[in-house]
Amino acid sequence: MWDATDPPNSSVTFFPRFALESPVTLSDYDYDLPQSFIAQEGVEPRDSAKLLVLTREGAVGHRTVYDLPAILGRGDVLVLNESRVLPARVRCRKPTGGKAELLFLGPGEGEEAECLVGGKGLKEGSTVVVGVGTDAVEAELVQSLGEGKFRVGLPEGTTAMSVMSRWGEMPTPPYIRGRLRDQARYQTTFARVDGSVAAPTAGLHFTPRMFEELARSGVSVVRLVLHVGLGTFKPVRAEREQDHVMDSEWVNVPKEVADALNGAVEEGRHVFAVGTTTVRSLETATDERGHVRPFEGATDLFIYPPHRFRFPYSGMLTNFHLPRSTLLMLVSAYAGRGRILRAYEEAKAAGYRFYSLGDAMLIQGGPVG
Repeated sequence: MWDATDPPNSSVTFFPRFALESPVTLSDYDYDLPQSFIAQEGVEPRDSAKLLVLTREGAVGHRTVYDLPAILGRGDVLVLNESRVLPARVRCRKPTGGKAELLFLGPGEGEEAECLVGGKGLKEGSTVVVGVGTDAVEAELVQSLGEGKFRVGLPEGTTAMSVMSRWGEMPTPPYIRGRLRDQARYQTTFARVDGSVAAPTAGLHFTPRMFEELARSGVSVVRLVLHVGLGTFKPVRAEREQDHVMDSEWVNVPKEVADALNGAVEEGRHVFAVGTTTVRSLETATDERGHVRPFEGATDLFIYPPHRFRFPYSGMLTNFHLPRSTLLMLVSAYAGRGRILRAYEEAKAAGYRFYSLGDAMLIQGGPVG
């Protein structure tokens, strides 16, 4: 495996190793990030994004994502989340003409779905109109689920998927100002299973040529599914991490994936998780002995320091995350909060781009502690 100190011309910084940390307060996950660091568009090609490499020894090296096949070793395994983002944002209007919005939180079942609803004065029993003219459909807010969520009823013969397919937009995060010029840029190139309302962003960097290079380098790729929902991007408001409640998200780790990962571990091969959603999927499916079991169902697993990781990871590829977010807490549990925040400062000094459409970090080695 490549070490961050190897390239003779790369800039390398060393940080001390951090022991497993006890829970802290929400403010301890703050860091300053000027707006200019927040990526508004993805770079092209996708794999030309910068890659900060953070080793267990505390070294930081600077490469690009396209270097990943050369960084990994023959026999290594990458685990990807192949969930596909739904066009879940649907602009609509109230019968009085006022603006409203539905954010579908999944494909729904039959003529009902859960939605995050935007619009003044909307409550149980309210209706909103989607579309115009003879194509318009009326949706009823049947039941309040709290925190702006509603169970929404659609007309007979109408499904959430049909509404999204006809009127939906890619639900980009609020820190991305304006509409993306290329809506597909918020979708991984390998997405296959519809269900997410936000992208598994670490996978956004992968391109067909990268997969070709990975195959030539002898790196295996396996794919599971976690449909990204409110559980991933819901803001943390509780002052103590342990008081935050995660919304559940649907996970599928098929038997063939579990068998491949268990076999790789038994053979002593390195396994790298691509993204926080992949880590949550594996932690959900892995037992206390580190054995991955097939799993299909909901998970509300919240990972924060001092989480004891079950799966024997050799590393993790991830983007740079928002302050006070569950994602920042997860990577802090994996690599140490202080170490992560110091690496973020190094990334800022080196001009990295942050958040969903930004650059990436490869954390080498297993979790701390």
